[in-house]
Formats: sequence, structure tokens, C-alpha cells
Amino acid sequence: MATNDLNNKSADELKQHLLDLRKEQFNLRMQKGTGQLSQPHQLRRVRRDIARTKFVLGTKK
Repeated sequence: MATNDLNNKSADELKQHLLDLRKEQFNLRMQKGTGQLSQPHQLRRVRRDIARTKFVLGTKK
């Protein structure tokens, strides 16, 4: 998700988005561990989305 889209969300929406991203990251890690991950670039995308969301959440405080 683009930073501009994240800037338009409220702090509660950002926290929920962060929670969803963490769940997705966990699921991708489990798939990687069992050898079922077909798109390894998804891990990198989710990790960067988490960092982007945390950055925007920090600037809102």
C-alpha cells in the first residue's frame, strides 16, 4: 500500500491494518517453513508494508 493511502487513514485503521499484515506475515512464514510458499517475494513485500505502516503510525502521534 502506498504511503499516501496510509496517510489518509486514522490511527485505529492503521493499527488494524498492521494487525492484518502481521497475520499475513505469520501465515507466509508458516508456508515457507513447510515448503508451500510459491511466491517468496511476498515475504519482502509484507515486511516492507509493516515498516511503512509503523512509520506512518509514528508520525501521527
